[in-house]
Amino acid sequence: MRSARGPAAVRPTTESQLAGLAHLQRIAGEQSTRAMSQVVPPMPITIPFERVNDAVPEPGVARGDGRHRVGGARRLDQAPLAQRQERDGELARWHAERKAGPAFVTALIWMAALAVWGLYHAWQFLEASEGEREPFAWAYDVVFILLAWQMIAACLERPIRGRRGTGRLMTAVVLPVFNEDPDLLARCLDSLLSQSRLPDLVLVTDDGSRVDYSRVRAEFEAAAMAAGVAASWERFPVNRGKRDAQAAAFRGAPQADVYITVDSDTILDYHAIAEGMKPFADPRVQSVAGLLLVANHHRSLFTRATELWYVTSQLADRSAQSTFGAVLVNAGTFALYRAEVVRASLEAYVSETFFGRPVQFSDDSMLTFYALLAGKTVQQPTAIGFTAMPETLSHHARQYLRWMRGMTIRTFWRFRYLPLTGYAYWQHLFRWVQAFTTIPLFFAIMVVEPATRGTWSPRILLVMVLVGYGKSLRYLTIRRYDEPRWSQLLTWLLAPLVALWQYTVLRGIWWCGIATCTRTGWGTRQHGVEVALEPA
Repeated sequence: MRSARGPAAVRPTTESQLAGLAHLQRIAGEQSTRAMSQVVPPMPITIPFERVNDAVPEPGVARGDGRHRVGGARRLDQAPLAQRQERDGELARWHAERKAGPAFVTALIWMAALAVWGLYHAWQFLEASEGEREPFAWAYDVVFILLAWQMIAACLERPIRGRRGTGRLMTAVVLPVFNEDPDLLARCLDSLLSQSRLPDLVLVTDDGSRVDYSRVRAEFEAAAMAAGVAASWERFPVNRGKRDAQAAAFRGAPQADVYITVDSDTILDYHAIAEGMKPFADPRVQSVAGLLLVANHHRSLFTRATELWYVTSQLADRSAQSTFGAVLVNAGTFALYRAEVVRASLEAYVSETFFGRPVQFSDDSMLTFYALLAGKTVQQPTAIGFTAMPETLSHHARQYLRWMRGMTIRTFWRFRYLPLTGYAYWQHLFRWVQAFTTIPLFFAIMVVEPATRGTWSPRILLVMVLVGYGKSLRYLTIRRYDEPRWSQLLTWLLAPLVALWQYTVLRGIWWCGIATCTRTGWGTRQHGVEVALEPA
């Protein structure tokens, strides 16, 4: 019997249903595209990238301040090797750890030595006030107070362990390249693509190098694709300077939450990025400094001494600043920044001038300065990298002269813009007080007194030896896995030579840097590669 509504309906086949669904999807897609083209304004072309899954998933961390757990014992929280049980090939040797146990013992030894030294010179000061023979006792006491305060603050630094929320932050590695050794650059890129926490994007900018990187680029792009990391490689036809090279990369990743600056001569430890991201669990933290070891320290006695001086300065000066969230200079070799701070100051960053001259160096201290004005700047001593340092006296002197010129320029900005109520301003002021106390004291005892009185006391040398050994004890809290322990002890024994080098040669270069701070040229790598991964 037929229905009153008409002929009986025919059931559609499966093929016709699928065809109709595809037709509807096509129409919906066309409508969506047409609507977006009418509403969304044209945007600058940027490099698209998506958040990749970390090799180490974010764990559940107990509530706390990012340093200590609540209601339980402190955990080491070292990221495990998840997808790879260990690094392969040459990268396996680039690994180091911070040992907290030895740090506590050496801190006690150092503080005990400082206490004895301070009490002795306090007694000498009392004798001098009564007309006795020690005319420089007051200077010894000033130096002791400043050193004691610095070391107490440094020993209070603790690596930040918790990382709640940081797994959702997008990361972009910014890597400028200029006349770098191709093998060293390839090792640097390999270390980025084999992190326990992979970066989301790696942006390489060749700043007009004279070196052919075609092989390195091809291998890097293939490896990045295999690792699921978005990659970009841009080349400037002429050298424009490190800041412009960085700025091109910053602008190419506007989606990033954290920019990671890495130098092309740096090899990162397996956990470097994972550890460096942990402090950003605190929203007040605007920048994080990594801890840098010297990759080519075994080349000579000179490079060993450089490693001791370089690492000690980070674990003493920078650690003391980090305790109060007031790090003044991140090593541009490996540092992390909140992206919004960088983007907000980018135009001022690339256009900085000093007495009308454009400034290209001191990029790391400028970015740290912006971060410090916005919040806290800290060091994460468990975020470790290995960087190549000068192997010749000429290269070392030119590098240090550039650093001292940059420090002089940055001093003007700090005294002008840092708030008087902040710790950073006063610790920077007392650092200059310490310098202007020790330099005249050393000159008077080592030069003036022998020349005028014909007498000389070895006490100043004894003080340098004791201070050098005590301060550099913190170097032994780092365990390098690319050399035996006795080799690190051998490096530590160079402390008196390093102290003497600092008080003489480096002080002289410092004064030269102050006098020539208006010369803003880079000074190194202008004529090609200066440090290679392996000796020629």
